[in-house]
Amino acid sequence: MKASPRILTLSLLSATTLASTLLVPTAAAAAAPRPAAKAQATTKAARQQVEAFWTKARMRSATPMERLLTPGTATARKLLEVDGAGLLAPTAYPSGGASWTGGGQVVKTTGRVFFTYQGRTASCSGSAVVSQNKSTVITAGHCVKLNGAWHTNWVFVPGYHNGNAPYGVWTARRTLTTPQWGSSENFSYDVGAAVLNPQDGKLLTDVVGGQSIAFNQPRWRRMYAFGYPAEAPYDGSKLTYCSGPTIVSLLWGTHGMNCNMTGGSSGGPWFVNFNEATGTGTLASVNSYRLNLPILWRNMYGPYFGNDAKALYEEAQKS
Repeated sequence: MKASPRILTLSLLSATTLASTLLVPTAAAAAAPRPAAKAQATTKAARQQVEAFWTKARMRSATPMERLLTPGTATARKLLEVDGAGLLAPTAYPSGGASWTGGGQVVKTTGRVFFTYQGRTASCSGSAVVSQNKSTVITAGHCVKLNGAWHTNWVFVPGYHNGNAPYGVWTARRTLTTPQWGSSENFSYDVGAAVLNPQDGKLLTDVVGGQSIAFNQPRWRRMYAFGYPAEAPYDGSKLTYCSGPTIVSLLWGTHGMNCNMTGGSSGGPWFVNFNEATGTGTLASVNSYRLNLPILWRNMYGPYFGNDAKALYEEAQKS
């Protein structure tokens, strides 16, 4: 099914101006810069306020992040045309966007992300991962910060299904992103993280488990992508997935996969070595953006998890 026209020309599974996004990331020769971070609900009163804010009705009415954005500039569109040159979309794939009915751990570790963006409620997706603090969620950078502003009222709802939160609503005490996304919104580094507050004295992964995560992995892998697309033809009520071979963007070095998930799926996990029987895999990217271009409109793109993504994860899991 062709992507909704509301997926931006540079469609971010979210998108903003990409004039600064020019170079494919290379292996870092030195230690990665420290991630950007923002304190969120750090007191009991603040946590209670955020929890009270996110009623079921407000979650249902939250707008997919991408619908709150405007298309990129003419320069960004020109860059996208260059990026498309010479790329062919994979033609064989088991799922280009279907409800996940396989069960397993992924049903609990994947969830919807809700937050306030410029005074409006919005949604993305995210994944609980194994971490030292047992409280870390990985998502997209634009799902924690965009246009220079950090999102507020940030929560993660693992296992969200048809308006229900079977494992609770978890507030963030800190959100983080890569320095490249934080300073210039470079889509090669569109990775974010959140550190969540305990709930009823319990930590996130003690309740829902956590997926493994890896960095600097080989490219051109078969991968599975998950998320909660909330823009037509989807409505955000069900966990959705895509799977198949991946390509590499010539300009940004991001992964690409045939996938028609829409706005709201941003930040959902991409797995290598995914086991359908157990619903477990190794997180190696997240849903980030789409291209509204011939041939490539079927593709979802996600950032390569290199040294900067690793530094982000290390900072988050020690928080």
